[in-house]
Amino acid sequence: MTELKSPVQFKGHSGNRIAGDRHAPRGAQHGNPVLLLHGGGQTRHAWGGAARRIADSGHAAFTVDQRGHGDSAWVEDLAYASEDFAADAVAVCREIAAQSGRAPVLVGASLGGISGMLAGHQGGADLLAGLVLVDITPHMDAEGVSKIQGFMAERMREGFATLEEAAGAIAAYLPNRPPPRSLAGLAKNLRKGADGRYRWHWDPAFIDGPRTINTGGEAVQRKLIAAARSLTMPLLLVRGQQSELVTEEAVQAFREMAPHADYVDVSGAGHMVAGDRNDAFNDAVLGFLDRLEGRDVQTP
Repeated sequence: MTELKSPVQFKGHSGNRIAGDRHAPRGAQHGNPVLLLHGGGQTRHAWGGAARRIADSGHAAFTVDQRGHGDSAWVEDLAYASEDFAADAVAVCREIAAQSGRAPVLVGASLGGISGMLAGHQGGADLLAGLVLVDITPHMDAEGVSKIQGFMAERMREGFATLEEAAGAIAAYLPNRPPPRSLAGLAKNLRKGADGRYRWHWDPAFIDGPRTINTGGEAVQRKLIAAARSLTMPLLLVRGQQSELVTEEAVQAFREMAPHADYVDVSGAGHMVAGDRNDAFNDAVLGFLDRLEGRDVQTP
């Protein structure tokens, strides 16, 4: 019997190794493959059951660790700007399309959505069959961004003595989220060092290096606005109704940039939509994929 989940490896824009998993459909495969890109500081395991649900609907689903995250390589030139992540997304999408004969649908959360927007702009009209942006638009709430980055930076070098200590830090940051029943999932987002301490499974240069996602500030926002206005493929924006990052005004601005985009506002969810309301998130994405199949978006 063929394994439903198998490891895969891609080559990023600068030759960097990108680790991932391919989730195979249980039955016949149909529709476009789906590439899921996680948010900053996360790993491919953040998608939980979403990739499996997508695969069970008939689509091959790929989850990858973005550069400097999880099992993917830490890049020697410390290049972690938005353009670097986008260039990797273009490279991975092209490899998936070459293997399958169909352009992928990209589902990107936060950093993954930034990568997707810019990749869709840089890679040309045929790169993506569709794009799902998960709680990300060109306009981001500055206070929300600062809060997220502050949490990521606070213990990134010191780390934690135990998994329980790390879980406590997350609980203090996300007091409204129920505690996990098991720490097994959290363990995948941490790496244990030679000193026995647990640290986040990403390169600290992503936050404090010479070329980070924050490089450019308003310049990055202008690039995202230009990218959003250029996107012609089918689009879906999924927002957490209690998002710390995407306001209703930001949603309205995005829908003016991309008036053809579908929109779902998920109640009971914050910025971590897939984690907060996985059921509603999956329903939104699967509905979008069903509509795409009706549009016959096969790569020429």
